[in-house]
Amino acid sequence: MVSVLTDARSIRIKGRSFLAVVLSPDLPLDHWLTRLDDLAARSAGFFFGRPVVLDVTDLPVNRDELKGLVAALAERNVSIMGIEGARPSLIGPGMPPALKGGRPASDVDVANSAPSIEVRTPDSPAEASDAPMVEVSGEVRSTPQSLIIREPVRSGQSVIFTEGDVTVIGSVASGAEIIAGGSVHIYGTLRGRAMAGAIGNSSAQIFCRKLEAELLAIDGVYKMADDMAPDLRGQSVQLWLDGDAIMAEKLS
Repeated sequence: MVSVLTDARSIRIKGRSFLAVVLSPDLPLDHWLTRLDDLAARSAGFFFGRPVVLDVTDLPVNRDELKGLVAALAERNVSIMGIEGARPSLIGPGMPPALKGGRPASDVDVANSAPSIEVRTPDSPAEASDAPMVEVSGEVRSTPQSLIIREPVRSGQSVIFTEGDVTVIGSVASGAEIIAGGSVHIYGTLRGRAMAGAIGNSSAQIFCRKLEAELLAIDGVYKMADDMAPDLRGQSVQLWLDGDAIMAEKLS
């Protein structure tokens, strides 16, 4: 007997890409978790709501150790969306799925059309009243592309622009963040977080008129406020990456 489906309904499945934070632990894991706690303590909410991938490529751990690491991250409100670089035998039931095929920054295609710009603001009315939507204007250039923000970036807002440089004609408040695929230029005071070379660009730099930042990052290398030289605070500064260290000098 042949059954005929008379009420067929389609299921729509789409592909979509996201910019994820990649954590690459090193041994010993307890020391690495201590450093992660230090980052989280000095930059509250850094991982909140962010997609996070755990990269364990070449990390010599067994299944129990990997499961314990995922649990330790969950206790810190770091939700792992997938695990990259793990052997199939390491991924047990209830663990995040194995991921592969992540593309390094050099493989990211930059479209010829208008660049993608994301401006996030708080969801609650109370927060929204303190942090209105930023009006931005994108300028597309052949090389490199750039985004110019002509308003201050308020606390709680995130500006994410992975196609090139971000220039802010104003200040970046404490609790706000700028994430750029290229360099970051702040013509006012930088009190929040600035992350240049966010998808893998070691030549990216950060420039600001007045440095009061909570966190700086270039190509995944981070420097917290407490780690910055005291004589740079309140100064016009240029920062760049030299190996695994963020270098800085005052601008005249």
